[in-house]
Amino acid sequence: MPARIEPPARHAVRDNGLARTPPMGWNSWNKFAGRVDDAAVRAMADAMASNGMRDAGYVYVNIDDTWEGERDAQGNITTNRKFPDMKALADYVHAKGLKLGIYSSPGPNTCAGYEGSYGHEAQDARTYAAWGIDYLKYDWCGARNIYTDAEMPAVYQKMGDALLATGRPIVYSLCQYGREDVWTWGADVGGNLWRTTGDIRDTWDSMTRIGFAQDSLARFAKPGHWNDPDMLEIGNGGMSADEYRTHMSLWSILAAPLLAGNDLRAMTPEIRDILLNREVIAIDQDAGGKQGARAWQDGDREIWTRELADGSRAVALFNRGDAPASITARWASLGVRARQARDLWAHQDVSPGSEHTATVPAHGVVLLRVTR
Repeated sequence: MPARIEPPARHAVRDNGLARTPPMGWNSWNKFAGRVDDAAVRAMADAMASNGMRDAGYVYVNIDDTWEGERDAQGNITTNRKFPDMKALADYVHAKGLKLGIYSSPGPNTCAGYEGSYGHEAQDARTYAAWGIDYLKYDWCGARNIYTDAEMPAVYQKMGDALLATGRPIVYSLCQYGREDVWTWGADVGGNLWRTTGDIRDTWDSMTRIGFAQDSLARFAKPGHWNDPDMLEIGNGGMSADEYRTHMSLWSILAAPLLAGNDLRAMTPEIRDILLNREVIAIDQDAGGKQGARAWQDGDREIWTRELADGSRAVALFNRGDAPASITARWASLGVRARQARDLWAHQDVSPGSEHTATVPAHGVVLLRVTR
C-alpha cells in the first residue's frame, strides 16, 4: 500500500449548482460490468438519442469501473485499450445531445482493481475536465484499506474541491453504500447524490429490500442533493413487468436518480414503455425536490405519497404480496384533497370520490397523481 496521506481539515464545499432534479441516464455496470468498452458506450449513446430516452430526460451516459489504464510519467491517468481516446468518446456523446460520466475511487485502486485517484485528486479532476467529462461516480472500495469510515467525509471532500476547481460542471456521485450516515454530510462535501445502500441486484427481494427501506431518509433530499438507492435494473430480465413498474414507481416516489442499467439496443416495447413513461418520470423530476414517504401499511400492502411542486400529490398503492390485493386510498386519512386523479400507468383519469380502491397485481403498483 502507498504511504498514508492525512485527510484534509473539514469545510463546507460550495454547491456546484447541478442536478436540481435527480440525474437521469444510463450506467454500464449492471449489464456490461468489466466488458464495457468504447463501442458499447457509443452504441448506448446512439440508442438513447434515437429511442426517445434522451428526449425523456435520460442524458448521462456513465462509464463505470474498468476503463482505467496506468499513470504516465507525469502522474496523469490514462485509459486502457478498451477506451483508446476518451476525449473523442466524450465529443461523440456530446454530439448526440448527451453527457458523459466516468468512475474512480478515493483509494489507490478501484473495486475491480484498476487505478484509483489516491494522491491524484486534483490532477484527475483536471484530466476529466479536459476530456469533457460531465459526471463522476466516486467509489469508496480501495480507500477502506487506508482510511476509517469516520475519515470518509474529509476524503470525499478532497474530490469535491478538486471538481469545483476545474471550472467544469461535473455532477459528483458519492458511492460508499450508505456508510457513516452519508445523507447527513454528503451535500457538505460537494455531493449531488449519495448511495444509501449496498449494490442492487436484478431480483424482487433485492429491489424491494432497498427501495422500501428509504422512508426515514426523506428529509435529507432536496434539489441538487439526492438519496441514491442505486441504479435501475429494469429490462435486465430478473423481474416481471409488474415488478419493474413497481421499481420505476418507487424510485420516482423517492426522487431517486433514474440510471438505466440494461442494454438499450435490445429493449422490448414493454420495457421501453416502463422506462419512458413521461407521466411517471414527471413525478421523479418534480421541481419541488421533496422525497416521498410511506403513509400507510397493512402487511404486504403499502401506500406511499409524495408532495409535488404544483400542490398535487403522487400516491402509490404497492402490493408486495404474492397474490392480487385490494388497496383503498382514503384521501382524508392520507391528508390528500382530491378533486382529480389520474392513473399514470393506465394513462387515464379516474374518479377520485372520497377514496380510491384498486385491485393491485401481485408485486405490482397503481400510481396516481391526485390534484386538489
